Formats: sequence, structure tokens, C-alpha cells
Amino acid sequence: MNVQTFTVMLLGMVLVTYLPRTLPLFLSNDRPLPTWLERWLKLVPYTALGALIFPGILTVDPNRPWVGVLGGIAAILVSWKWNNLVATVIVAFLVVYGLS
Repeated sequence: MNVQTFTVMLLGMVLVTYLPRTLPLFLSNDRPLPTWLERWLKLVPYTALGALIFPGILTVDPNRPWVGVLGGIAAILVSWKWNNLVATVIVAFLVVYGLS
């Protein structure tokens, strides 16, 4: 990778990361946000978390990918049933550890 490509890629990543963090500062002049934008902004953490966790689920054990999938399913079921982050993480860990 040459310096020009690296610089353009770095600036693009800075823009994509920095823009969502600073945009609310410019938009919050005591004006309410449209409801569609509020709903969209509330979903961003969930989609980002899903995008970060899903590849990890598939790559827990390259020889047995079903271990990560079962851990992910256990996490989904526990979080849906009890809505408790600590219980979700512990159960998913125990499932993956037990199957490994």
C-alpha cells in the first residue's frame, strides 16, 4: 500500500468516525430532532455491536464454527428472556467454553 492510498483511507476513516460524533453538537441548538432520526440514532449502537460481534461468532473455532453459532444463539435467548447483559455474556461464554 502506498502513502497516497493510506492517507486517503485514513482520512476516510477519520471522517466516518468523527462526523457522527460531532454532528449532534451542531444539530442540538435546542431544536428537537425529527422522530425518524431519533429512531435511527437509537438503532446505531445495536447495529454496530452486531457488526462487531457477528464475525467473532463465526471465527471462535475455525474447525468447528457451530460452537460460536451455538454461543451466539444462547446469548440471544438469554438476552431476550432476562434482558441482562452480565447473564448474557456469562451464559454465552459458558456455552462456548463447554463446547470447546
